[in-house]
Amino acid sequence: MPATIYVLNGPNLNLLGLREPEIYGDDTLDDIAGHLEDRARDLDLMIDMRQSNHEGHLVDWLHEAQANDAKAVLLNAGAFTHTSIALYDAIKAVKTPVIEVHLSNPHTREAFRHVSYVGRAAKGTVAGFGALSYLLALEAAARI
Repeated sequence: MPATIYVLNGPNLNLLGLREPEIYGDDTLDDIAGHLEDRARDLDLMIDMRQSNHEGHLVDWLHEAQANDAKAVLLNAGAFTHTSIALYDAIKAVKTPVIEVHLSNPHTREAFRHVSYVGRAAKGTVAGFGALSYLLALEAAARI
């Protein structure tokens, strides 16, 4: 059975493809899931892709990833990146490696986006490459 990579997506990411395409691109979350699943097969991995607008779901899923021996978690926490001590604590509490993912580069945007609680706890960050950020993070996850 291939190892599983959880791909967790936070608030408003269900609107990808519609929401500010000049920042986030035209790909939908389903498009990204398809690309990840195709590449994961080549890497002998499975993808478990989820999205929620609720912080507690993301915390629960981080715990679940560890309980299910996931190889890694790719986490695009959306705006929770900059506000969630709960996600910071959850990432620190689990042994499963977490890779922070962003479509845009938060450091080139508004000042409040320059602080990442997720990034302070994550193993690494991939940001600024649009939908490709997810594939680059998957490549990293496959090698850890």
